[in-house]
Amino acid sequence: MKSNPNIPSRLLWEFDVSKFNFDISYKVVIERVLERCDIADWKEIVRYYSLEQIKETIEWSAQLSDRDKDFARFFIYSDMLHV
Repeated sequence: MKSNPNIPSRLLWEFDVSKFNFDISYKVVIERVLERCDIADWKEIVRYYSLEQIKETIEWSAQLSDRDKDFARFFIYSDMLHV
């Protein structure tokens, strides 16, 4: 059983994080990280979720701005995640 991703609980303020299902609600987690977090949190979602889940969330999200989506698409293919 894999442990939950190390994501700041402030991103999921409206949920009880102790009962939150990070696997079922992956789009919420990924969307929040793409909008509001730093490189360490980016690396954590890439470690925990598949690139397919991240790409799917980028396309699905009505919350992310076009700018955030473009940056996310660029960033997931950059070398910065692997440093």
